[in-house]
Amino acid sequence: MPTNIIMPALELAQESGKVVHWLKRPGDAVQKGEPIVEIETDKVTVEIEAPASGVLRDVTAREGDVVPVGQTIAVILAVGEVGAGASAPAVMPAANAAATGAVPTPPVAVNASAGAVKASPLARKIAEQHGVDLARVTTASGRIEKADVLAYVESQKAPSAGDGRAGRLVAASPKARRLAAERGLDISALRGSGPGGAVLTVDVSAAGRPAAAAPAAAQSVRPVGAPGVGTVWRIMAERMTTSWTTAPHFYLVREVNVSRLVSWLDKARKQTGAHITYTDLLVKLVAAALLQHPRVNASWKDGTILQNADINVGLAVAIDDGLVVPVIHRADTLRLAEIAARREDVVSRAQAGKLRPADIQGGGFTISNLGMYGVDAFSAIVNPPQAAILAVGRIADRVVALNGQPAVQPTMVLTLSCDHRALDGARGAQFLGALAELIEEPLALLV
Repeated sequence: MPTNIIMPALELAQESGKVVHWLKRPGDAVQKGEPIVEIETDKVTVEIEAPASGVLRDVTAREGDVVPVGQTIAVILAVGEVGAGASAPAVMPAANAAATGAVPTPPVAVNASAGAVKASPLARKIAEQHGVDLARVTTASGRIEKADVLAYVESQKAPSAGDGRAGRLVAASPKARRLAAERGLDISALRGSGPGGAVLTVDVSAAGRPAAAAPAAAQSVRPVGAPGVGTVWRIMAERMTTSWTTAPHFYLVREVNVSRLVSWLDKARKQTGAHITYTDLLVKLVAAALLQHPRVNASWKDGTILQNADINVGLAVAIDDGLVVPVIHRADTLRLAEIAARREDVVSRAQAGKLRPADIQGGGFTISNLGMYGVDAFSAIVNPPQAAILAVGRIADRVVALNGQPAVQPTMVLTLSCDHRALDGARGAQFLGALAELIEEPLALLV
């Protein structure tokens, strides 16, 4: 049987995902577990792996398309099913077709006489704006989508005399097409910097700059990094803006003595031989505190508090393009060496841009540690839809009261940021108090 490739739901609040880049073309052989497409969610860009081995067919989502969660974007046919089982020819992403020189499979014309033309509401709206008769639009799936209408509109433009690009459908992202139309630019005249020469948004923006501007001035406002870089940063900015403007934040601060934590780290490294860090210790202790106070391990969605069944601790990881939060799943069941190995694995893959969907799914609580940067204390923004995030400052020698006398002790400042919709002050304080006790006396884990 054909195996459907669907737009995955990587978190509770996700409603759609964007197809960034197809790593395989229609007709390519794929192996189960092999990355086949890059998907952009509201958290990060991830590679989706093939759920089965076979041949990729019926690709219905082009690069740049935003697809609802659960919708099929392609199918994988077993070797014996190819040819006999394909319900419709596959649509090759325009950028891939241009890059490989391949000729896409001829599309199937929609039979208008058989009944009403099947089209998405957005496709109908765009067709109406451009005066397009949907009966004239061809599609591979039998249902007209936005990209089909845009392709038809582009193909109907009169070619310029002597233009070597005449008659060729220009590969471009939907956003680039929309921006070019808004600025009155002929997208076929633009030089694309995307795969196979596809026109990207940055190309349209560059073409719209005044020609008289000095080169130095143009360089001073260029996008950060190469084309395509900045997606993660934009996602991070959108998520944090949403959290800051919709979640009523409050903060609880506590300074804890970490002299026993320091001793525990030394002993753990000697006993396990693993490269254990303070973050690993904190993951273990936070998981234990969440076990005692499960209400903190919750999420706010659609006006309801959802209790998380497992204790999955996310780690805020800084990468070149922004911030991602890979997850240590079921942290309460892992030994320190296992937490360290898992942390090292997901952090290295996050920095290499190779996170898998499972790496960012299911997080119920997040730790953000800036102590290694010399930060004493800070307040983090809650990672939606989670109820709280723990901000960790550096370990430093400070003068504290010890047995009624001033003494120099290593301490650390913890700041718990809470979403008041899911967590009140009393519950947050109880959790922070339990965590502080575990940090100051880690042997309590054995009790």
